[in-house]
Amino acid sequence: MSLEYYWKLLLEVMLPMSLLVISGGVWRRYLAPEQVRSIRSHIASITINLFAPALLFAAAASAHITTELLSVPALLAAGILLGGGLLYILLFRTALGNTLSRQTRTGLLLCGTFGNVLFMGYPLLHFLFGDQGARYAAFADMGAATPLLWSLGVWMAIRLGGSDIRISNPVKTWLTLPPVWSFLLGASLSMTPMDITPLIHAARFIGQPTVPVMLLMLGLTIPWRKLVPNSAVLTVALFKLMLLPLMTWLIATYYFGSLREAQMAAVIESGVPTMLMALGLADKYQLDVEAVALTIAWSTVLFLFSLPFWLWVLI
Repeated sequence: MSLEYYWKLLLEVMLPMSLLVISGGVWRRYLAPEQVRSIRSHIASITINLFAPALLFAAAASAHITTELLSVPALLAAGILLGGGLLYILLFRTALGNTLSRQTRTGLLLCGTFGNVLFMGYPLLHFLFGDQGARYAAFADMGAATPLLWSLGVWMAIRLGGSDIRISNPVKTWLTLPPVWSFLLGASLSMTPMDITPLIHAARFIGQPTVPVMLLMLGLTIPWRKLVPNSAVLTVALFKLMLLPLMTWLIATYYFGSLREAQMAAVIESGVPTMLMALGLADKYQLDVEAVALTIAWSTVLFLFSLPFWLWVLI
């Protein structure tokens, strides 16, 4: 990857993304805590119920589903499972987590395992690989990251975090979310002879605010006045950005040899910053919310440095 190409990536993708996050941080300074919570709740609601379903429908409905496309969620899932297992050992079976509460260790485990696959990966992969890259992000999210979060991630939060909160089956809850059934509907229609091009264009238009509003929400979420990290937070952030994609890269290289576009996309998706939803799970299941918020913040900042490394390796 040339310096000119990376500079173009910085200007066209990373700069607007960074400005949206910073805008959320500036906005937060003028809001009371209850206002921040209310705004985040409204943003999450409209994104989950309107913007994200439209975006995912458009990506799935316009996709030509092949084994190459499906290799992206398969490789990402393998990386998540392998990486999550290794991070569990580091946090629960080594000196790294000895001084941490189980709530903190579990929150950090979620942070190091689950990445912001859709909201960070979508604009990045779209820049790198065009419309097909956007489909890689959608299938990575719906085929690996989100279902694993709502199954394995919720299990971690309850079992490892020691939460006494019990809810209905999380997988059943996940299957009722609008983004899931809109994605499944789009994928189903893509395999029919129907011409739904106007519907795809309409859905893509409606879904355009998805990434910007979620990046704005990320800026509202980051604890800007408490950004001093500890060694555990930095270790987990670096694990998420460097070691987890390394595992995915090794798996992809072993099975595919020379990596093609789809496998590169899977590695890049493995190395995106921590998923914003980790904060919601931490809050819901009484984990260490501050440690999770710090890890989200630092993984997002350090992503500016880890991304060029992985692009240099892959492209």
